[in-house]
Amino acid sequence: MIPAIFSRTYPLSTAEATFAAVKADGFGAVQFNLSNLGLSPVPETAAEGLEAVREQATKAGVVISALSGTWNMAHPDPAYRATMRGRFEWVLQAAKTLGAPIVTLCTGSRDAGNMWAHHPKNTSAAAWADMARELSHALDRADHYGLRLGIEPEPANVICDAFAARRILDQLQAPHLGIVLDAANLIAPEQAVHQQAILDHALDLLGADLLLAHAKDHDAFGRVTAPGDGMIDLPAFVRGLRQAGYNGPLIGHGFDSSDAPRAARVLHDLCRI
Repeated sequence: MIPAIFSRTYPLSTAEATFAAVKADGFGAVQFNLSNLGLSPVPETAAEGLEAVREQATKAGVVISALSGTWNMAHPDPAYRATMRGRFEWVLQAAKTLGAPIVTLCTGSRDAGNMWAHHPKNTSAAAWADMARELSHALDRADHYGLRLGIEPEPANVICDAFAARRILDQLQAPHLGIVLDAANLIAPEQAVHQQAILDHALDLLGADLLLAHAKDHDAFGRVTAPGDGMIDLPAFVRGLRQAGYNGPLIGHGFDSSDAPRAARVLHDLCRI
């Protein structure tokens, strides 16, 4: 495993500055976001100059492990979903040009204003069907570009846990669909005492389908912290990842850029487990 970070941790809008900061802080890879080029993460038009961005990453010694392409696939408005379906094509083209083999997604919420907000209709058959339809289309387009899609279970999304993630994998049966696993998304503060069992079960369900691992951490109040400062047993998580055969980037996120050098040191230690 190698220590990695969300590029959007850094409030920078040029690739050269972003990759320089990533490398200086001690990370070897990024989950890249087009916001670091001054663009929307899911842009309205094709991004330009991406060949130069790829070269800048190589020059800095930073691997672009994935590109973020998240949008609300469970949005209640069909017109919104159709618009974003079209814009997602630009993300896939960008990933191909950047050399990012994976595009990451979250499955969204029925909340029209905030895809990270829980909504009581997230568990409805209609929400599941809309999400699955959008994901199926995204998979068809990703296959066209030779890319893989990684979906991340998020507590307030339609794919909210390991059970739901296993269900969509089994339903779609797409070899280029996999999982982005974040232990902090699976373990609420009140579940801390049971976290080993929760992690073991999630890895039993999803271990063979892991594409990326996130090393987010949070405290007893659910507030995201730098890795190692919260209640998530990240060493246990990493040991479980290794047992599942995962050896990709370990991606920290959710903390301030001022905490990035310290986070990199923690992730380096975790990658040596």
